[in-house]
Amino acid sequence: MSFVAETGSGHALVLDGSPEAGGRNLGPRPMELVLAGTAACTAFDVVWILKKARQPIQDCVVEAHAERAPQDPKVFTRIHLVYRISGPALNSAQVERAVKLSKEKYCSATLMLAKTAEISFEIVLDGKVGATERTS
Repeated sequence: MSFVAETGSGHALVLDGSPEAGGRNLGPRPMELVLAGTAACTAFDVVWILKKARQPIQDCVVEAHAERAPQDPKVFTRIHLVYRISGPALNSAQVERAVKLSKEKYCSATLMLAKTAEISFEIVLDGKVGATERTS
């Protein structure tokens, strides 16, 4: 149940299943990578948008929490993204705008997953909880 995936850009990574499913736990599960890729996709967008807006961003961490359907196909049904963003004198309205633009326009992964999952987010700006949104 272990596989090596080679991406179009020439990078390789090991994927595996749990021991209960015949795997050896040598790498992440495929659906874990889907969720991690989604978090990375939106983080990339947010940082890019904030840099274009000349916002002094220093760090952006996106935590992704998800629920899956109980039966096959076990698609994601809910995804909650927590954006932890820091930088001196960041404009909270610009940060919220960047997150919404990523979610609604630029992030292919969140737009694709929104077909089966309710996607919500919250923004923690320099340790202070900001905007939260829940949409499908």
